[in-house]
Amino acid sequence: MPTISDSADLALMRASMLLESDPADAARQASDILANLPGHAEANLLLASACRRLGAAETAVTVLESLTRTHPDSGVMQLELGRAYVSRGQGPLALAAFRHAVDLDSSLADGWRELAAQWFLAGETQLGDAAYLRYSRLAQDPPQLTDAYVARAADRLDAAEAMVRQHLLRAPRDTAALRMLADMAAQRGDNAQAERCLTECLQVVPGDAAARNDLARLLIRQERIAEALPLVERLLATEPDDSGYVCLKAQSLRLVGRTEEAIALLQGVVAKSPDDAQAWVILGNALREVGEQAAAIEAFRCSLAARPGFGEAYWALANLKTFRLDAGDVMAMREQLGRSPKSGSNRIHLEYALGKALEDERQYAASFEHYVRGAALQRATMPYDADATTEYVRRSKAIYTAGLFAGRAEWGSERRDPIFIIGLPRSGSTLLEQILASHSQVEGSRELPDIPDIVMELFARAGPGAAEYPELIETLGQQECISFAARYLARTQIRRPRGLPRFVDKMLGNFSHLGLIQLMFPRAAIIDARRHPLACGFSCYKQLFSQRMNFSYDLGEMGRYYRDYAELMQHIDSVLPGRVHRVHYEQMVANPDREVRRLLEYCGLPFEEQCLRFYENRRPVQTISSEQVRRPIYSDAVDHWQHYEPWLGQLKEVLGDLAERYPQ
Repeated sequence: MPTISDSADLALMRASMLLESDPADAARQASDILANLPGHAEANLLLASACRRLGAAETAVTVLESLTRTHPDSGVMQLELGRAYVSRGQGPLALAAFRHAVDLDSSLADGWRELAAQWFLAGETQLGDAAYLRYSRLAQDPPQLTDAYVARAADRLDAAEAMVRQHLLRAPRDTAALRMLADMAAQRGDNAQAERCLTECLQVVPGDAAARNDLARLLIRQERIAEALPLVERLLATEPDDSGYVCLKAQSLRLVGRTEEAIALLQGVVAKSPDDAQAWVILGNALREVGEQAAAIEAFRCSLAARPGFGEAYWALANLKTFRLDAGDVMAMREQLGRSPKSGSNRIHLEYALGKALEDERQYAASFEHYVRGAALQRATMPYDADATTEYVRRSKAIYTAGLFAGRAEWGSERRDPIFIIGLPRSGSTLLEQILASHSQVEGSRELPDIPDIVMELFARAGPGAAEYPELIETLGQQECISFAARYLARTQIRRPRGLPRFVDKMLGNFSHLGLIQLMFPRAAIIDARRHPLACGFSCYKQLFSQRMNFSYDLGEMGRYYRDYAELMQHIDSVLPGRVHRVHYEQMVANPDREVRRLLEYCGLPFEEQCLRFYENRRPVQTISSEQVRRPIYSDAVDHWQHYEPWLGQLKEVLGDLAERYPQ
């Protein structure tokens, strides 16, 4: 026969199921149980929880204070008491109750979450972060997102995004869903959307380390280091020994020229965790940038010892332009390819590394096959719309007229600090930067994201009835252009630790924003680094870039991009004659003395002999040409593309007569 207690337990179960949807009914049923069993602890706990939800905080506190006296070892009751204190506006008492709850039961996930919220309200950020970290390690992913996780793992991003957005309609403050949405936005290249989602996460839950980590990585990829570093420092304040966070800080320091500090941090990581293959690669790349090639090679080898078959380490070795992988490496990579999945980052890196190794052995046909496979796999991971690029160039030509610039000739900043190097990758731009940075008045600052950041702000203005970029350029006022220039100079200051009068901004894609640059800095130098279309096109195609060069992984798209770039630059030459100084890579190699003198004269800089001895400059060089610019100018690479000419038919066809007419 069922006992009164058994019946009460069954009734309690039914009442508990109503707590979220109908707390009033849950309270009534709990009261019915207590009428027969006044001391029933779980029924009292349920009654108090229901009262709190109904706004009867006083009743909830009274019940729970009594319960916690008779059940002093219950973490759950302390948790509910803390929540009741919160409802009554008694923060200090709530904080004490939540601390007591997790002391009694350290596995109580909700206790850590509530404690974190109270610490943040009390202004104790680090304690709040630590408490939320404990919560995040105990909490389970929302089961409602299971199907979305499965879809994303299968690369069905559209389906996964639709599921996540549907879930967010029901639970708009679900940070796991917001992080997932941010991740998919970043995969699509929509950094603005990813940033909005992650920022919203941190507004909802300030202690969400996963969101803070994702946001820091996103900002670092965009080289917005001044914004990223405080996020990384906050992560490290809670977990100072987390190797991933230390590596993030090191990457940030590298990007602002503090490479030696970055190397010291990374050496500390691998000393503590010698099996961290990724950290060894990051360290190797930092050592390569400061010219420590032997140490870089050793670091990459340590990475392979920690993770045999690690494609990124093999590619890092292959990407050392003055180093060759040996027969043992080729055999190991081939064996790894036989075991690897048919897609994925590791396979992509291995394909490119094998392509380079076989190229060095002059096995050009086999080398090209690996480049083709690697490029196809990489292209499949990223969006690119060649038609959109062509259309953008058409619209830019329509906007950037001689009349537009003539009417705004006196606009913008008087300053001549920036020297903009524009063009396509693999066209000798790093060589030009190294030459200029060897001058006593010029600082090499590499690719700076600040012009693209301003452009993204202008893109964001577009809306119903509003002009879009680049048409929006026509609507800018003089003061706004001056303001943009001042902001650019302020933001780039972090990249100028030596404080020299001039600095190089080598963001090559800025060729598509020359109209804006002209309105901001009409007196600044603009240098177009140009190389033979087939040499440039193939060199880009066989390069696995760390940053997204989405146009470069298909020979046809690569050719179209070069055509669009050349067409826009020809238009700029026609509406702003003589404004842009063009340097042809082949002419620089053939006659460096003449070309360097012409370059410095255009920039308004006196000739300095050291610019011809640029290879003696020990500044960190963070591009893939870091080894080459530490050597005197050599001509080996000028015609190297011709070894692959039999397979470049698609590139030739798309380029049309550009190759024949070069360099005119």
